[in-house]
Amino acid sequence: MAEAAPRTAGVRAALGEAAARFGFSETPRLDAELLMAHALGIARAALLLDMERAVPEGFWTLVARRERQEPVAYITGSRGFWTLDLAVGPGALVPRADSETLVEAAVAHFRGREPATLLDLGTGPGTLLLALLDEWRDACGLGVDRSAEALRYARGNAAACGMERRARFVLGDWDAGLAGAFDCIVTNPPYIGLGEVLPDEVRLHEPAGALFAGADGLDDYRRLAPAIRRLLAPGGAAFLEIGHTQAGAVTALLEGEGFAVTLHRDLAGRPRVLAAT
Repeated sequence: MAEAAPRTAGVRAALGEAAARFGFSETPRLDAELLMAHALGIARAALLLDMERAVPEGFWTLVARRERQEPVAYITGSRGFWTLDLAVGPGALVPRADSETLVEAAVAHFRGREPATLLDLGTGPGTLLLALLDEWRDACGLGVDRSAEALRYARGNAAACGMERRARFVLGDWDAGLAGAFDCIVTNPPYIGLGEVLPDEVRLHEPAGALFAGADGLDDYRRLAPAIRRLLAPGGAAFLEIGHTQAGAVTALLEGEGFAVTLHRDLAGRPRVLAAT
């Protein structure tokens, strides 16, 4: 077994040691670089341009947390998504790159005729709502979530992004108590079945209420399909993120409400988003 790099070694050796400890991760080197940049108080790009630095002692505390499979975003307190850096932490679902497929689909659909009103059901830390408001500078949006903790992050993110006047957030159970018509509705609801196996960094740390949706993972889609029909403005469009095995089942639910449905795939070619019009 190779010896660990000395704690007095430079950044390059420390990154190698840390990455070797993150064998459970799909991106061990990236994880190490993000933690090092955070410990140094610099951007990752700046770190990559200059590896001749002393390693801050706090780095190894961060490494120990990651070894316990705590999400990197919870350790650093932020995650980049679309054009934004969003604050995130325990109680809020970590934004995923796969969810950018939904943003791309919505932006493409409304190109040349931007929506005025936007609704994000299950907004979490404001991920989809704020990304789209950054694209549609004249739009206003409402984000709804059942988690007060998640909404605390969402409101902070809106303020940090200069969108507090265009983004409003309310605590609620999907569409309960909502009225009016929205030009664009987006949602990334829980879609994991109760018997599905998740990585420990997700299962042990991220909120179960943002992950699981009944035995087949479809419980919330059953609620959302009629809710979207009720709240979508004439000529509007809704975009729903799905699990990669759920396209057929969720399409059927939406078609049952009279929608025409289009499938969008993520960068890996997996079914990821349904557009309902």
